[in-house]
Amino acid sequence: MNDFFTLFNVELLHSTIRLSTPITLAAVGATICERAGIVNIAMEGLMLIGAFTAVFFAYITGNPWIGLLAAVIAGGIFSLLHAYATITLHLDHVVSGAVLNILALGLTNYLLILAFGHPGTSEPVPVSLAEYQFAVPFLSQIPVIGPVFFNQRPIVYMSFLLIIFFTLFLYRTKTGLHVRASGEHPLAMETIGVSVYRIRYLAVIISGLTSGLAGAFLSIENSNVFTSGMTGGRGFIALAANISGGWSAVGSFLASLFFGFAEAFQYKMQAARLLDLPSELFVMFPYIATVIAVAGLVRKSRPPKAVGLDFRIEKQAD
Repeated sequence: MNDFFTLFNVELLHSTIRLSTPITLAAVGATICERAGIVNIAMEGLMLIGAFTAVFFAYITGNPWIGLLAAVIAGGIFSLLHAYATITLHLDHVVSGAVLNILALGLTNYLLILAFGHPGTSEPVPVSLAEYQFAVPFLSQIPVIGPVFFNQRPIVYMSFLLIIFFTLFLYRTKTGLHVRASGEHPLAMETIGVSVYRIRYLAVIISGLTSGLAGAFLSIENSNVFTSGMTGGRGFIALAANISGGWSAVGSFLASLFFGFAEAFQYKMQAARLLDLPSELFVMFPYIATVIAVAGLVRKSRPPKAVGLDFRIEKQAD
């Protein structure tokens, strides 16, 4: 029993923050997207695109920062497909997202063979962002909190800044107000002369940018290779974190911490070998935690009124 409690230490908390980062980034993007009224289940595919792009450009240039930038841009561009399908063509949001997830998986598998000559796993990048881990002066010396939050890797720090930025964006800027209004009462937006289509396009692109960054974390910061399907359902967990977090950036972050803890804890349990159980049972743990969290919290969350509903200017005019 004492061995079990020794698992709960600063190292576990540090891993929780790190492993929750891709979920946090995608969940914050989903928050902006769904606040504007667009359901986005394509984050799994967007993360895959970002993960492959990051590795490819980091590999051919030898510079992981170029890979990171390319991943963010690729996520934004790929998200335009979802925006065009749902906003311009008025297709079902869930169907569009599901199709893009399948497309991203097939496309990255094909590009993996095309770029590296074999399926499964890419060649390792020369330098990963993990080598740029640094401790923030003074703050990293704070007991417990310091090593956990302020001795991290670059994209982890970026996620902290983005949480603050998008919270201020949603509640302290005019554009943020328009985003929220697009998901609550889009007709009122059009009435005052603000294009719902433009705001929704912006929101979907933002979700693509953050998901691309999340993918870069998986492939060139948390590891140094791209592996087929390496997102492992994190895009769907991010969607659950967004819902559990009440469609807010801070709430999404807190929910992501729960899922990150579940993943970090299962790694520690496997490494400690305290229980003689198949490793597959430990791997299931984060997904079981996701189901429990959504089942317990989703009933207490109120989604934006117009999320997932088609909006046509000509239909409203009639």
